[in-house]
Amino acid sequence: MSDGALPHPDLVAAIPRLRRYARTLTGEATRADDLVQDTLARAWEKRRLWRSGTDLRAWLFTVMHNVFVNQRALARRDARNVSLDDDAAGGEVWQIAVRPAQQARVELAELLEQVGRLPAEQREVLLLAAVEEMKYEEIAVVLDIPVGTVMSRLSRAREKLRRLADGPSPGLRAVK
Repeated sequence: MSDGALPHPDLVAAIPRLRRYARTLTGEATRADDLVQDTLARAWEKRRLWRSGTDLRAWLFTVMHNVFVNQRALARRDARNVSLDDDAAGGEVWQIAVRPAQQARVELAELLEQVGRLPAEQREVLLLAAVEEMKYEEIAVVLDIPVGTVMSRLSRAREKLRRLADGPSPGLRAVK
C-alpha cells in the first residue's frame, strides 16, 4: 500500500500468533500481552517501513523480536541498579498451572520447563519452527540471522531437549 497503511484484516489475523509467540518468549500471560501491545504500537509507528506485497506476519514477528530483545537488554541494565535490600527474585521464571490428574498437562509442563532451560537464541528458533511452523528462511528473516545459523541453533536445541528428556522429544518435527 503506497500510503504506508497496514492491511487491517491481515494485521488482526496475526494477533493470535503474536500472542502465542509472545507467551513463549516471556513465559507469562500479562507480560506477553504487554509485548504484543508494544509490538503493535511499534509496528504502527514504523508502518511506513512495511512494503506491500511482503509477508506482514514475518514483518510483525521481526518487530516483536526486536522489541523483546530491546526490553530484555533494558531489563538487564536496570537489574544492575537494583537495591541490595530488594527481596524480589531475579531472572526469568517459567511457571505453568497444572492439574495433577491430567497427564498431558504434566507432560506439557515438563516440556515447557525443558524448553525454558534452552539458551534464548535456541529457544526462539525452536518456537518459531515448532509452534509457528515457519520455514528456515522465514526464521532467518525474522531474527536477522543466516539460514545456516537457524539450522544450527534448531539442531542444538533439539539435541539438548533430547538429552534433557533422555530420549526423543515428542512433537518436535523437522521443518524445511
